[in-house]
Formats: sequence, C-alpha cells, structure tokens
Amino acid sequence: MPRRGYPASGYRAMWVLAMFDLPVDDLELRRAYTRFRAALLRLGFSMLQYSVYAHYANSPEAEQALRRAVQRALPPRGQVRLLSVTDRQFGRMQTFVGKAPRKAEKPPPQVIFL
Repeated sequence: MPRRGYPASGYRAMWVLAMFDLPVDDLELRRAYTRFRAALLRLGFSMLQYSVYAHYANSPEAEQALRRAVQRALPPRGQVRLLSVTDRQFGRMQTFVGKAPRKAEKPPPQVIFL
C-alpha cells in the first residue's frame, strides 16, 4: 500500500490485458462471446482494440482478484489470454492510428482514503 501522499509505484501497479479469440459460428457461441465481453466491461476493463481489453490494478492483490473474476466469466470455448504488465511497461507502449502516434492510456484516478 502506498504511503500517505505518495502515488502507487509504477512497478507495483499493473495493467491486466485480456486478449481473446472466441468462436461465433452459431447463436449460442455468439451469446457466450457477448456474455464474456459484457463481464469484462462490468469488471471495469476498457477496450484497447477488438478482442483486447485492459484494466488497471494498483496492487498485486487487486491483480490476482481481477484474474480470478475473469476466470469465473470464461466462456466454454475459445481462447482467452491474460497478461499483466507493470504500469511503467504499459506507459512505454507505442500506439498508432494510421501513421499518427497516440499516447498510451493513463491509469484511472485513484481515491486514497486516509
């Protein structure tokens, strides 16, 4: 836990990336895809691009809780990968829209209770 008045460490805070490739060949599979995507959004994930979602976790404990929540929402078929990177690593990501660079997403504002 960060000390009073100090932000979370860029090496302690993590971004959890959920990357998935789910089949949508029939109605039931499309429903499973929709339920999984909705679960990610309910958990607070943001879409980086199609089938790639990210969530900021300010501690290893929060990261593990988030991973368990995603595991509970897994669809019966398809492939889902969870990857955690430090806030520092995430901030070094290069993003381009066409040939124009764009800055990486910022962590959400943190509420610190004293």
